[in-house]
Amino acid sequence: MKYKDYYEILGITKSADEKEIKSAYRKLARKYHPDVNKAPEASEKFKDINEAYEVLSDKEKRQRYDSLGSNWQQGADFTPPPGFENININFGGFGQRGGFSSRRFSQGGDDFSEFGGFSDFFRSIFGGDFGEEPQPKAQRSYHRQPQQEPAQNLDIIQDVVLEPEDSIYGATRNVKISFMDKCPNCSGKGCYNCGQSGFMPVSKTLKVKIPKGIKEGAKIRFANEGKSDEYGHRGDIYLVVKFSKNAKFQIEGNNITSILDILPEEAVLGCIKPIETTQGIVKVTIPPKTQSGKSLRLKGLGLQDQAGKMGDHNVKIRIIIPHHLTDKEIEFYKKIADLKK
Repeated sequence: MKYKDYYEILGITKSADEKEIKSAYRKLARKYHPDVNKAPEASEKFKDINEAYEVLSDKEKRQRYDSLGSNWQQGADFTPPPGFENININFGGFGQRGGFSSRRFSQGGDDFSEFGGFSDFFRSIFGGDFGEEPQPKAQRSYHRQPQQEPAQNLDIIQDVVLEPEDSIYGATRNVKISFMDKCPNCSGKGCYNCGQSGFMPVSKTLKVKIPKGIKEGAKIRFANEGKSDEYGHRGDIYLVVKFSKNAKFQIEGNNITSILDILPEEAVLGCIKPIETTQGIVKVTIPPKTQSGKSLRLKGLGLQDQAGKMGDHNVKIRIIIPHHLTDKEIEFYKKIADLKK
């Protein structure tokens, strides 16, 4: 088997202290994490980095590794010295300091077994079972959480209420987003700036371009604007489109509905009214004796779907009584009422 120079793998000297080891590990782990680096060699490099940190971050394991001597070179053929074979070290809280702990893996994908476990070189020094009691795979301490969980934790989903006109004509809106994220000063560990909580409030104002014809329930994505993790990953922000219910237009699928108010005499005698549509102002003929609640269909004046088909614009009639009537107008309505007797 080949000798692994853990100091060279982390890019540190043999005199490096715990802080230097940890800093080097974090820098390399961010660079070669398989969720970030898709290069073919990234997974193997990431495994070596974690293995090196598992050894050098633990005093007992580091002493045992250093006892091999200083004459070895990276990649040289290696045979364990007498007395190293079949000797296991009880790691106790295995993985709590090293790169294989659940904390270390909480931001990535699947369990560590995908990276091939420890190398033969590691096992030749520290034994094969690492002093652990056999456990079902799902219970081992070095498992990561499922890949979709950290992604969900880092993403932010928030409703954005738009006017239907924004969909009809397209628009640009400023949307304010507020959320709690890891404190940038302590990376979530707790410090004076965050009151030892590890989190700080974040406010962002996003300039949102509303595409013409967007539907209710559609999501507008802002990549890498969400929460962050200790590896430098960032989630996304998703704005879910909702339409205001107190607007002159209502949108249902590709169809638009608007309300047209007319006076009683216009309903009785009929009239011509201008209607605002997606194609501009259209004059609509209201037939005589039109009842309140009746709908008039303007075919093909709604919104366009993905196949290019246009919806309709439905005009709902509402008869209103003016708030202010002259004495002459009131007398006129009395005469109408007398005719009904």
